[in-house]
Amino acid sequence: MTIEQHTLDTAYETMLDQLTMRSNFSNFSIEEFESELHHLLIYQGQDWVGRGEIKNAEIQGQIYAYQIFIKRYKDSHVV
Repeated sequence: MTIEQHTLDTAYETMLDQLTMRSNFSNFSIEEFESELHHLLIYQGQDWVGRGEIKNAEIQGQIYAYQIFIKRYKDSHVV
């Protein structure tokens, strides 16, 4: 496993745990998570100075966690 893959996996698992924990708070809002994902995607696209492969892997892991959490939430809360 490369350092980039390890970084991505770790960031994904950590962020998914944090999102799950935050979803148990009384003020939880899926819209807030969607907004955070939107801004994370903007941040990812602003790599014009080159942050490096390791930081990019970390950001990508976080994005995957948001996407998976939001999809799972919406799939389990179908109206």
